[in-house]
Amino acid sequence: MWVAALAALLAAAGAQYERYSFRSFPRDELMPLESAYRYGLDQYSTENWPESVSYLEVSMRLYRLLRDSEAFCHRNCSTAGRPPPAPPAPAGAALEELRLLSGVLRRAQCLRRCKQGLPAFRQAQPGRELLEEFQRREPYKYLQFAYFKANNLPKAIAAAHTFLLKHPDDEMMQRNMAYYKSIPDAEEHIKDLETKPYENLFVRAVRAYNGDNWRTSISDMELALPDFFKAYDDCIAACEGSREITDFKDFYLSIADHYVEVLACKVQCESNLTPIIGGFVVEKFVATMYHYLQFAYYKLNDMKNAASCAASYLLFDEKDEVMKQNMVYYRYHKDKWGLKEEDFQPRSEAVRYHNITTLQLEIYEFAKEHLMDDDEPDVCIALWAMAGSPRLTSALGCSGVLVLPALELAVERIMGLQPTLHGKLDVLPVKGEVVEFLDDLLEVEEKKES
Repeated sequence: MWVAALAALLAAAGAQYERYSFRSFPRDELMPLESAYRYGLDQYSTENWPESVSYLEVSMRLYRLLRDSEAFCHRNCSTAGRPPPAPPAPAGAALEELRLLSGVLRRAQCLRRCKQGLPAFRQAQPGRELLEEFQRREPYKYLQFAYFKANNLPKAIAAAHTFLLKHPDDEMMQRNMAYYKSIPDAEEHIKDLETKPYENLFVRAVRAYNGDNWRTSISDMELALPDFFKAYDDCIAACEGSREITDFKDFYLSIADHYVEVLACKVQCESNLTPIIGGFVVEKFVATMYHYLQFAYYKLNDMKNAASCAASYLLFDEKDEVMKQNMVYYRYHKDKWGLKEEDFQPRSEAVRYHNITTLQLEIYEFAKEHLMDDDEPDVCIALWAMAGSPRLTSALGCSGVLVLPALELAVERIMGLQPTLHGKLDVLPVKGEVVEFLDDLLEVEEKKES
């Protein structure tokens, strides 16, 4: 049942991250990511399963260290590149450009100093293709079989499940998982080894919500929101890492090429961080959290927070008739509850997230329309390198090129196409004037029995 899915997600992640620490990474494991991964694959090909498992796990920790280190430096240097205050008199285009570029140089200086102090950057850096292989969770394909051959069935099941969440149509892994599920007590080992803290908090909040435990639900959901926003900021910061420069181009074209690659990464972050619970994608995840919160606050007669959460939800789905009716209800009774106009404004963190994601998509759409035709070989090859399925190729304007699946949802939103998801949440009326969110995500056991 749905409770089983909750329990599985709440289980602690193990395997390759049991020994991981960003602050105190084991000195004996520091090595180039590519060397560790390739050696693990070499041992895999020679059927040296224990050694293969060991180095594949090390490579996963090294990848996480590099990703976290990139995010750490870019997050801490984000204010270093702010241009100096503008002079009181009009500066002119040339001076304004110099101010902006001086900020770029200051940020570059900050990044250089930061990276010099972190062990992840003292190793030979992996290529873009290898990093994208880890982003697609490809190592789990090898880990699950190596675990199986090393007689570590619990980790084999978890690795197979973790891979399938990114590749639900992979027939080989589907067959493997079908075999694993035929083994007694296999269900308790089905867990996502890449689960983020906000996912566990969200699931706990939903479970409390289902039990009408409104205060606990609010407490956990209010913790899940900032944790997700931090994960999102880390994700887009990590997208600003190193890039390979292969062509000799004009100054502005070079900057544009680089930034389009960065945008292609950043627009993936929203969908990459969206939880998959019981096989279903939690559609409109941030909006969903505000939807749960507005109803829970309403049930506790906290109309001030309920109204602001409803307004925050409408940022992401302004045409939602249910929430619009809720806002009408809150406004109708505003005098009764002592609400002021500012109480009907969306939360600041919701506005920030909405503005960033919206503007990124708008800029990416502009680049796709006006720059990708001229630079198709560069941009499309960069996208092809991250590809896993041949969808939306023509929509992107990259003829004959595969498009990365993690970007598909973002591109579909831009192009106005219908996203292909694994499930959705429905909105249904309940008792009272305010409408809540029905959380019929998936009843795992019932589906399995049928």
